[in-house]
Amino acid sequence: MSKVSVVIPALNEEEPIPGVVRECFANGVPEEVIVVDNGSTDRTAKLAREAGARVVTAPRGYGRACAAGVRAVSPECDIIVFLDGDGSDIPGLIPQLIEPIVRGTHDFVIGSRTRGQREPGSMNMQQILSGRIAGWIVQLRYGVRYTDMCPFRAIRRDALAKLDMREETYGWNLEMQMKAARARLRILEIPVNHRNRAGGESKVSGTLRGTFVAGIRIIATLFRVAASGT
Repeated sequence: MSKVSVVIPALNEEEPIPGVVRECFANGVPEEVIVVDNGSTDRTAKLAREAGARVVTAPRGYGRACAAGVRAVSPECDIIVFLDGDGSDIPGLIPQLIEPIVRGTHDFVIGSRTRGQREPGSMNMQQILSGRIAGWIVQLRYGVRYTDMCPFRAIRRDALAKLDMREETYGWNLEMQMKAARARLRILEIPVNHRNRAGGESKVSGTLRGTFVAGIRIIATLFRVAASGT
């Protein structure tokens, strides 16, 4: 039977990490939940442990946090689920993400917020358009169509190891999608519902500067991966 680990990057202070951890365990699927303390200065780590998570630390950077979480996954776990710690992703949908992998029909399953039901205000227009544009470029380059760069995703651990992930910041999600397409993984995109964040301020969409910096990193990742084998 497949064993599942959930990785949650904790990038912002005041995120509802304990509630997200409890939601993950509530569906009875994951063997473990790993929260990556990515430089928070509040009680994130303590509260996450109290909720049942294993906490590891990583330097600032979304990709660094995800990579640290992957390194911390227990050896017996063979499926890794990623989701954000702000409460916008819905852990109750984890069984739907992992089911195609458990069944053996797919290697990588990604949620699409744009195809699911979204609470008003949960995504801004820049997020929607950037996901569509990136998906269109990936389709031209690799023949795989994505409609979103949603952080809520599941992948076989051995498949992820083959992707040679290198991005340390906001381009991590897109790098995974591009390299999965290039590696001819069996990919499935499914609609997922999306909520407004329950706490903390987004470092991507919360400020003009954050949106600009994240956009630059994502664009750089897109061209780096598309133009080379790395």
